[in-house]
Amino acid sequence: MRIGVVRELSPGESRVALTPHAVHELTRAGHRVLVEAGAGAQSALTNEGYEEAGARLVPDPEIVWRDSELIAKVYGPVPSEYGYLREDLILIAFLSLSVNHQLLEALLASRCAAFSAETVQDQRGALPILKPMSEIAGSLVPQIGAHYLKRPDGGRGILLGGVVGVRPGRVVILGAGIVGARAARMASGLGAEVVVVDRDIDRLRNIEEMRLGGVTTLAASRMGIREVVPRADLLIGAILVVSSRTPHLVDRKTVEEMKAGSVVVDVDVDQGGSVETSRPTTLAEPTFVEAGVTHYCVKNLPAAVPVTATRALSNALLPYVQKIAGRGLVDALNADAGLRRGAAVVEGRTVDASLAREHAKDYHLLQSVLPLHQEAR
Repeated sequence: MRIGVVRELSPGESRVALTPHAVHELTRAGHRVLVEAGAGAQSALTNEGYEEAGARLVPDPEIVWRDSELIAKVYGPVPSEYGYLREDLILIAFLSLSVNHQLLEALLASRCAAFSAETVQDQRGALPILKPMSEIAGSLVPQIGAHYLKRPDGGRGILLGGVVGVRPGRVVILGAGIVGARAARMASGLGAEVVVVDRDIDRLRNIEEMRLGGVTTLAASRMGIREVVPRADLLIGAILVVSSRTPHLVDRKTVEEMKAGSVVVDVDVDQGGSVETSRPTTLAEPTFVEAGVTHYCVKNLPAAVPVTATRALSNALLPYVQKIAGRGLVDALNADAGLRRGAAVVEGRTVDASLAREHAKDYHLLQSVLPLHQEAR
C-alpha cells in the first residue's frame, strides 16, 4: 500500500504521525511511504532520517495526498486540505468530529474512509492511540497550572507545594481517567492538596489505591462540584466522552466564584471542554482571562513536547497502519473490532452512532456500507 505522511497545518501543531522507525517497519514489509519534506522537523526528525528508513521525500503535499492510498495524520485536515480528500482514500487522525461539523461535512462529501484515532479501541476497550497523548497531557497540566499561578504570569502568587508552616495550593481535577490520574500523581508530587472528582466509583477507588500524598476523592455531583471548585487554586478539566461533546460540568457562575488569579486548565477543550467559560486556544496564545481566572485551553497540548509526543504517537499508531496496509481495509476491519470502533465516515455515510446523533445525521451500520463477514456484524 502507498502510505502518506504530511506536515501538520493545525495552529501550533509540531508533531508528525509516523517516525522514521515506523517508516522503516512499513517499507521493510513492502509498502511505499511518501513523506512531505520537513514534516518531522519540529519533532527533531530529519529528512535524511526518513530517506534512510526507505521513505520517498516529496516537496509538495498535494503529491503526497494524490499518490497515497492511506494518509496518517495527527489532526484532521484543515480547510485548505479538504480538496485533497477523495473516495479511494483512507484517513486516520485525531478528528474531533463531535465539535467539528465543517470537517465532518467535508469527509462525507469526499466519500473517503475516515477513522478517528481517539475512538479506536483495543481488546480491553481502552483507547490505545489516545492513551499516550492523555498520559503526556496529564503530566503537563499540573506544571502548566503551577506556572500560571505565579504572580508575574498573572496568577495569585501561589506555590502549589507550599512551604513549612504555609498550606499548599489546592487542585481540583474533574475526571479520574488517564489524564486525571496522571495529573493527580504529578500534583501530589509537587506537594499540592488534590481532590479528584469522578462519577465512576471504581476509577476513584483506583486513585485511592495509588496512595498518593495529599490526594482525596469525591463522587461527582452538581452540588459537590459547586462546593469544591471555588476553593481551588487550580482547576483541571480531564473529562472525555468518547465520540461525543464533553459536558459542561462547571458553569460560568461557579467560575465567577473562584478566587481572582486562579487557573483553569481544560484538557478536553477540543471536544467542547468541561468548563463553560473555556474556549480553544493555541500554543502561540495559550491563555485568556475570564471572570478574573486564567484559562489555559490548548487543544493540542502534547504538541508542547513534540519530541516525546511524536514518538509515543507513532508507536501507538503504527500497528493499525500496518494492519490496514497489510490486510486491506475490509480484512483489517473484519479482524479487529476495536479498529471498527474508530470508523467515523465511510463512502459518504456516518457509521459512528454517537457522531450521527450529535450532528443529527443518518446513521448507517458499518456492515451495510462495507462487506464485513458475519462475525464482525
